[in-house]
Amino acid sequence: MKPPRRRYGLLAVLVALIVLASLQIQFHHLKEDRLAGDRTFATTTTTTTTDRVHWRRKRTGADGLPRGIVHSHSDMYLRPLWDSGANPKNKNDNHNALLAMAVGISQMQNVDIMAHKFLNQNYTVMLFHYDGNVDGWRNLEWSDKAVHILAHNQTKWWFAKRFLHPDVVAIYGFIFLWDEDLGVDNFDPRRYLDIMVSEGLEITQPALDPDLSTDIHHRITIRNKMTKVHRRIYDNRASMNCSDESKGPPCTGWVEGMAPVFSRDAWRCVWHLIQNDLIHGWGLDMKLGYCAQDILLKTYSLIVQDGLTMFLHILFVSTIACKRFFYL
Repeated sequence: MKPPRRRYGLLAVLVALIVLASLQIQFHHLKEDRLAGDRTFATTTTTTTTDRVHWRRKRTGADGLPRGIVHSHSDMYLRPLWDSGANPKNKNDNHNALLAMAVGISQMQNVDIMAHKFLNQNYTVMLFHYDGNVDGWRNLEWSDKAVHILAHNQTKWWFAKRFLHPDVVAIYGFIFLWDEDLGVDNFDPRRYLDIMVSEGLEITQPALDPDLSTDIHHRITIRNKMTKVHRRIYDNRASMNCSDESKGPPCTGWVEGMAPVFSRDAWRCVWHLIQNDLIHGWGLDMKLGYCAQDILLKTYSLIVQDGLTMFLHILFVSTIACKRFFYL
């Protein structure tokens, strides 16, 4: 039998550990409350004499749940059915990225090449099947590693609005929302994201190689071989009149809708910009700058210095970067 004094000592140590754990939990809760306190909004009450602004904490829908079990975000990592303790295998130590595309079986060969580029970097691939054919992709060795979503005759913007909610994809630092007909022979996703991070870019697009691209609509998207990032073009023609004074498209602050890349903060804004009934997205690219003006005082940009080709034959080999969009 242990001496009473020793038992009391062990009991005191146990109590001290419990108190320490409680203090740590309280500190964590206070930290959460402080962060939640920043997410407030104002309501204005108008009286006959003055306008009063009342600040209230925004309700999240989980206010009645016990602390510690609330998970406000999700991801697209596939989880094994029985090994719940296994870590997701599609994580990248440097960047977390998601490639999302609306695809049809006729473009399977090209999508196969694109998917390999991203899966080789342990990025997540999500395919939106607009032609209803999912089984036709089963023979690809990476098919089970991708997330497949089916809806007949819908565009990538329809899918993105419904399946890429910012809270669902918040784990990803970057969202590639691309068309299915892009060539990636000279494209390196990791190097591309390294450029985005080093330049502090929010919304970007790989540039187009004029020697390989047959359908270039805007000069700002053409690769500049002298630099890895470009932010504007200069054109003295009356129809363009692009100079240092230009504040918006087509001279600066513009990316094409076929291959945009969004940072996490930019995507949260862009998702709200996408109308629920948007189909082809024509004109949306002219408004993306609204989501780059004041994203936590960060910058907005395009990227043009990493290789890609489109079949309207576009080769992304540069990084167009517009430090910030200004729409007046």
